[in-house]
Amino acid sequence: MPAKASPADIMPLANIMAMLRDPENGCPWDIAQDFSTIAPYTIEEAYEVADAIQRGDMAGLRDELGDLLLQVVFHSRMAEQAGHFALQHVIEGITEKMIRRHPHVFGGDERTGGPAQWEAIKAAERAQKDNDTSALAGVASALPALLRAEKLQKRAARTGFDWPDPSGAIAKIEEEIAEVNAAATFAEKEEEIGDLLFAVVNLARHLKVDAEAALRAANAKFERRFRAMEAIGQDAFPTFSLEEKEALWQQAKAQEKKG
Repeated sequence: MPAKASPADIMPLANIMAMLRDPENGCPWDIAQDFSTIAPYTIEEAYEVADAIQRGDMAGLRDELGDLLLQVVFHSRMAEQAGHFALQHVIEGITEKMIRRHPHVFGGDERTGGPAQWEAIKAAERAQKDNDTSALAGVASALPALLRAEKLQKRAARTGFDWPDPSGAIAKIEEEIAEVNAAATFAEKEEEIGDLLFAVVNLARHLKVDAEAALRAANAKFERRFRAMEAIGQDAFPTFSLEEKEALWQQAKAQEKKG
């Protein structure tokens, strides 16, 4: 059995994963996985980390970070078995990147660092990797849609393609709502709803609001109030009319505000 992990030693976890993926004596489920089947779990674990942070659950955060770390080890082991890279290369790569992107800390650079310097270094790195010179290069397509919309807009804004203030974003939202109302086919409605969501993210960005976090908070609020409605209405809740349910919604809101 692998030795018990010390606080700074990741190798026992890597050894466990190697045993799980062993073709002869490993776990059948772990052996059967590949990058595409594990990727959804990786995304899920990242969201569970964010959820623990939002709830202020430090014990939960510790556990979720462990689950997320396991995803890194899992992908690294699969890559090693396929002859691409190993966990040590992942660690070396991120270590070198963090040093390279903080020359004001590690390289004797007299500048104080900050977002502008960080982005300039990232842009230079992207240019070395491929020939895509677009300001939008490198924005991962697998990001959640709201987050990706915000990143695309920020990249475009750095080129000067942006509203000067929130009023332009608000006007765009009003324009997109009108286009949603005018849409005739499903395809048109789908397109215009997408444009409307993109415009709302743009307004959030101008107001310095994290659209993804704002929507998560709205989801939580809706769930909290809906569960309160169900508790008030009890078993009879499903039989209530829409007007009765709206009254319960208002009651739940009032109770929440009272505290």
